[in-house]
Amino acid sequence: MTRVKRGTIAHKKREKLLSYTKGFKWGRKSKERAAKEALLHAWTHAFQGRKQKKRDYRALWQTQINAAVRKEGMSYSAFIHALKLKNIEIDRKILSTLAKEQPATLSKIVASVR
Repeated sequence: MTRVKRGTIAHKKREKLLSYTKGFKWGRKSKERAAKEALLHAWTHAFQGRKQKKRDYRALWQTQINAAVRKEGMSYSAFIHALKLKNIEIDRKILSTLAKEQPATLSKIVASVR
């Protein structure tokens, strides 16, 4: 019966694992067991981070809109409520961009919903 030598496949598997941990500190980049453990945590945090990023940006946009709208003499919540009543469907990302780059346009929007 012929035998199967798995040296090359096992080696490729280890090298692939270690290539993912390139740039990690200490033995987590070079020792297989530590690298495997580090990747389990890293990939979990990466997944959570992608979800957290969306929350962080939305909070940032709300803060920027609030600051710009308060200069016009209106609160953030009243502004968003007025937008919904007037059926103006501009998302918070666009509104915050307008607040930063084109404050005159945002002041026209505030005037129109008032």
